[in-house]
Amino acid sequence: MKKITFLFLTLFIVFNTQGQSPENQAPIIFIYDASGSMWGQMQGKTKMEIAANALSSTIDNLSEQQKIGFVAYGHRKEGDCKDVEFMVDAATGTKKEVITAVKGIKPLGKTPLAYSAVLVIDQLRAAKQKATIILITDGIESCDGNICEIVEAAKDEGIDFKLHIIGFGLKEEDTQQLRCAAGAGDGSYFSAENAENFGEILNVATASTVDKPANNFSVYALKNGEPLDVFVKAYDIVAKREPIMLRTYQDTGYFYLPPSKYNLEVMPLEGSDVNMITVNNVESHENTIGHQTISFDGGTLNVLTTNNGEGWDSMVKIIDSNGKVVATTRTYGREKEMEVNPGVYKVAIQALVMEGLHTNTAMDSIAIEAGKSSPLVYDFKTGNFEIFTRVGAEDIDTVVAVKEKKSGKSVGGARTYNKGAKFLLNPGNYMVTVRPLGAHKEKAAQTIEVEVKAAETISKTLNF
Repeated sequence: MKKITFLFLTLFIVFNTQGQSPENQAPIIFIYDASGSMWGQMQGKTKMEIAANALSSTIDNLSEQQKIGFVAYGHRKEGDCKDVEFMVDAATGTKKEVITAVKGIKPLGKTPLAYSAVLVIDQLRAAKQKATIILITDGIESCDGNICEIVEAAKDEGIDFKLHIIGFGLKEEDTQQLRCAAGAGDGSYFSAENAENFGEILNVATASTVDKPANNFSVYALKNGEPLDVFVKAYDIVAKREPIMLRTYQDTGYFYLPPSKYNLEVMPLEGSDVNMITVNNVESHENTIGHQTISFDGGTLNVLTTNNGEGWDSMVKIIDSNGKVVATTRTYGREKEMEVNPGVYKVAIQALVMEGLHTNTAMDSIAIEAGKSSPLVYDFKTGNFEIFTRVGAEDIDTVVAVKEKKSGKSVGGARTYNKGAKFLLNPGNYMVTVRPLGAHKEKAAQTIEVEVKAAETISKTLNF
């Protein structure tokens, strides 16, 4: 799963950086948490060490032409809510300078999130410049500021920036203000839970910059009421462009889908016990925010197969878009409930006992929705055909072969065993060939044509 995740993220980054001129890209400005809480432990390492290593690796992978700024808070004075420093200027700084600054920080003080944002936004205002801001924090505001209000005011003023916020080891109940700020800043809030997760998120955040079109579509995935981390691939079914990709990180994920119609492949990550599902014909529009909630709660298909309106025994298979059988059942003449992941499926039904050319059926595009039951009733048609074979008044043993007249396809066979034979056949015209056995095997075979009608019985007696 880790290898697959890495491949997906690599594709995401490659796709999202195609077609841009690096020297014209707006700067990325990191606001870095150097408060005292970064000495806390995670996976046997300090959060400071994990964050520094991940950030250094991400910065090292950026293009040489990418302008990068670096701002730290809480690293010089304990208890000082004004302790914010511009350590690397985005206009002149190099990747090496940023990495050196990151690794030289020793956490010490407070968490002035709002004040840090004010200083960076003031700089953008003065320079009349746009930027991508990535704020990394392991704690909530500790200096009585409200970063969401700061960001909203800046956006109302017309300052052009995108704000991503990465919460490192934060409790869900502590993220409301941070999520508000990221949303107001046209960016995303990401929850980093471990070292590997932290690095992946940084890669995604640095690939989703202010230079990209504004997000116009969001996806949220859940199962049994709990959010799922999923990878989404959006396939444009009109323009046939390369798939556009997104990871949700157990939250609402946002991306830009050029106006068109899409099929969404949604794959759960990190050890989930549910399979990928596909949502078809999703539409995106310019200047309109679209949304798709993906529920991995099971949906049910209530299948009833009948024969001439009466319950009938059949085998039923549900088949996904890849041709894989995901559920199977036998009806025994009763309604059966089949539970699968939500999606669009093919349903194949084979009626048992009856014979003919219409004992199997398949239905495409059967939609099964999360938490809902969808009825499916299919009625087969048959008629009864019985045959008796005699020499004079004596019933004799024979072999009976039945073929559909038009196609010549064999559909049934039986022995009469001196008592006749019965067939349950689909309506149609049949050629029936009878060959005597035993003491009468030298007698010539006879072939007759029989028309079978639904819900009717036709009886034939052959004399040899």
